[in-house]
Amino acid sequence: QVQLVESGGGLVQAGGSLSLSCATSGRTFSSYVMGWFRQAPGKEREFVGAISRGGTYVADSVKGRFTISRDNAKNTVYLQMNSLKPEDTAVYYCAVSARYCSGYGCYDRGHYDYWGQGTQVTVSS
Repeated sequence: QVQLVESGGGLVQAGGSLSLSCATSGRTFSSYVMGWFRQAPGKEREFVGAISRGGTYVADSVKGRFTISRDNAKNTVYLQMNSLKPEDTAVYYCAVSARYCSGYGCYDRGHYDYWGQGTQVTVSS
C-alpha cells in the first residue's frame, strides 16, 4: 500500500504562483511514475502532468506555466504552477503507478494505482 499526502494548495490571484507537494511512502519511489491530475466542479478528472523514467509530460492547457519535478531522496514530487488562471481552479490530486509509461500512456487515469486525498487550488480573477 502506497500513501500519498498532498500539500500547498490555497487561494491565489490570477497571475500568481503556487507550489504543490506530494509526499509518498514506498521503498522504490525513484521507479514510480508520479502524476498530477485535477478536477473542477462538474467536470471529469483531467491529466495535468506526469514524471517517469521515460520523461516529463504536461497537458497542453498548462504547458509553459506548470512544471513537474521530483526529489527521490525525499520521496516527493512537486508541481510548480505559475501564471495561474481562474480556469486552473480545481482540486489537485497526485497519483502513483509502479508500472512504466511514456508519452500519452502517462495521461490515462487508469494507469495509476494510488491517489492522494487532493488539495484545493482556487484562482480568483
